[in-house]
Amino acid sequence: MAAAEKPVLSRYKDRMDKAITALKEEFASLRTGRASAGLLDQVMVEAYGSTVPISQVGAVSVPEPRSITVSIWDRAVVVSVEKAIRSAGLGLNPVVEGQTLRIPIPPLTEERRRDLAKVAGKYAEQQKIAVRNVRRDANDDLKKAEKDSVISQDEQKKMETEVQKMTDEAVKRVDEALKIKEQEIMQV
Repeated sequence: MAAAEKPVLSRYKDRMDKAITALKEEFASLRTGRASAGLLDQVMVEAYGSTVPISQVGAVSVPEPRSITVSIWDRAVVVSVEKAIRSAGLGLNPVVEGQTLRIPIPPLTEERRRDLAKVAGKYAEQQKIAVRNVRRDANDDLKKAEKDSVISQDEQKKMETEVQKMTDEAVKRVDEALKIKEQEIMQV
């Protein structure tokens, strides 16, 4: 068995930062009033015998604030891409023009804005849970290190306090990101 080593707090901070990065990626896929190439990032297309992200079958661009275009490289997957976008639950209806799909972005209704704000809240809560799980892992590792006499009890308590500070800061950043996204969604 490997010798127990002193826990490194920066590893846990990196994991918390990754949770916040993941949240921002999820937020990019939420539709606001204007077009964004990130809106289609979560769309998966049945192509070439497997499921691939839309970015692997075509180029996504935003020529205007209210439309997205997807230039598909292979004519054979145009129908699959169209079907994937329609069934992605984004409320988008692509228009096929040869190997290009034009996707007009309809204005959001007040009800749809509230629904999107709730979805953003769920994403934020999932990442808060991820951050708390990192805190739990860190505290478990610190207790084990103290038990194995790698660190003293005083060091363990000090490091647990530091982990709690990192957790509080990460949760605060999640809340700030959620507040910004909710304002963006509710903006008419």
